[in-house]
Amino acid sequence: MGSLTASPKLLVVDFNNEELRSGTTTWESTCKEIRHAFENHGCFIALYDKISPQLRKSIFQDNSQQLFDLPLEKKVLNTNEKPYHGYVGQIPFLPHHEAFGIDYATTLQGIQSFSNLMWHQGNNSFCESSLLFSKIVAELDEKVVRMLFESYGIAKKCESYLESTTYLLRYIKYDTPKMKENSMVFPPHTDKTFTTILYQNHVSGLEVQTRDGQWITLEFSPSSFVVMAGEACRGWSNDRLLTPIHKVIMDINGSETRYTIGLFTFLKDDKIIEVAEELVDEEHPLKFKPFVHLDLIKFFDTERGRRSQNLLKDFCGV
Repeated sequence: MGSLTASPKLLVVDFNNEELRSGTTTWESTCKEIRHAFENHGCFIALYDKISPQLRKSIFQDNSQQLFDLPLEKKVLNTNEKPYHGYVGQIPFLPHHEAFGIDYATTLQGIQSFSNLMWHQGNNSFCESSLLFSKIVAELDEKVVRMLFESYGIAKKCESYLESTTYLLRYIKYDTPKMKENSMVFPPHTDKTFTTILYQNHVSGLEVQTRDGQWITLEFSPSSFVVMAGEACRGWSNDRLLTPIHKVIMDINGSETRYTIGLFTFLKDDKIIEVAEELVDEEHPLKFKPFVHLDLIKFFDTERGRRSQNLLKDFCGV
């Protein structure tokens, strides 16, 4: 394990900057910076002040508390045939973690069908704020993805990717552990997404491992997000990008609950993820065969997948 370092090593990109428009020199240089951040750390911090204080309050105080206060028989109705897309909780080795998944979160239908399962009469204010949040963060995600494709010189391939994207919204809760030896409330893991964008309340705890093995504690302000590359993105990039190992550590002297809300991107089943020929050369020989995103998640859900030290290599390595 590497030692803890302060977080300034991570790139911070100000998406509020008026100059950050396609075709400008600011855009071009930022595309390069984002690509380098993904290649070295697998993530960066995005400043994006589209979440109003009112929406922030709705997400963390109203929605999160209402959801996690529901009786267990309601929570377990949040199921999905796709692994890890529904309710996760009551797991003996993860006693301080609970999460809900809302599929197709940028559509009213996706949010409403979840809300109607959880609440007998539905829940309009929950739907409105969850949908608004999802759409705002999806806009940020789209910008990041465009910049990534552009930085690799394959901007023309971006549209078909974006048209095939689906969004999963996750409400996540971490309780403070009472025991000293148990301050890790979620173990080291990588995301199986294409991209992940996380937003948290005022309680920190996320740590990310960089390519050189160091752990960075992430501090992010109310107007900032952590943007991460998932395993599918690493596959698409021919192993150029890092999928960062990350974990959640809680201060055992703290008493507050950590709420996070994340937007996780996946590609529809009719979209094959494959390495662009532009990303294959002598220095970067082809590493992965084309694959379907859901098949990767299903593979991870097997004994072999869970024990794998290199998920993509074992799943679709050349």
